[in-house]
Amino acid sequence: MELLIITGLSGAGKSQAIHCVEDLGYYCIDNMPPALLDDFVKLVETSHTDIDKAAFVVDIRSKEFFTDLKSCLSDMKKQGINYRIMFLEASDTVLIKRYKETRRSHPLSDGGSLAEDIKTERKLLQTLRKQADFVIDTSTMKSADLNAELSDLLIPGIEKDSFTITVESFGYKHGILVDADWVLDARFLPNPFYVPSLKKLTGKNKKVKDYVFKSIEARDFVARVTGIVADIIPSYVREGKYNLVIGVGCTGGQHRSVAIAIELANNFKAMGKNVVLIHRDLK
Repeated sequence: MELLIITGLSGAGKSQAIHCVEDLGYYCIDNMPPALLDDFVKLVETSHTDIDKAAFVVDIRSKEFFTDLKSCLSDMKKQGINYRIMFLEASDTVLIKRYKETRRSHPLSDGGSLAEDIKTERKLLQTLRKQADFVIDTSTMKSADLNAELSDLLIPGIEKDSFTITVESFGYKHGILVDADWVLDARFLPNPFYVPSLKKLTGKNKKVKDYVFKSIEARDFVARVTGIVADIIPSYVREGKYNLVIGVGCTGGQHRSVAIAIELANNFKAMGKNVVLIHRDLK
């Protein structure tokens, strides 16, 4: 199992990092007591789970437990457990600014100077920083920059093929999708519901599909959406986003939306993308 330990200065972006790493497929635990690292590895090995990579944020928030980290890492090495350490830091000026903006207290704060707390933390983490496989200075980084940096480090040469597209049909009368990035409305197309021979069928049926796609508007609509998605995927990946949820709606979620969703899903699969197809309201 691949283990990643994320640590560093408070306010340097560890929370953002763990969210990005989770999106890259890691099983993630924030604020992990160091003494439990070995126990977690043994638990995964004995329970035969499919976890093949895990990431833990370990920092001074664990207070006295943090002093166990050095010996825990040493024990893991002796047992042949491989791990990498990622250390995040930023300049004092940036860290102070971030704390002022969030109005949060430093983990080492006892009512004294924030600058002194940061200085003390740097000293405590000095040895760990020297052990780190990656040291990332987030002083001038936006969230998207950090996501891109982590992706490059952890999955070198990440390709668009890792991008997942979820296409979900739904019926507006049952409520709009709340988790969709895009919501496409197929109600402008001729409705098979009003054709007696098609009314009780669904968009999965070839007769319904043929009826929907005899309309040039339907064919053009699917072609345009497919092209736009293909064009923007590289931009999404560059911003650290690796999934897109597209909702396709019609009145009842039985005919038009289903047929359109299936056609889009087939097009995306033909492009070599990971595709998940869902019909929320299909009876």
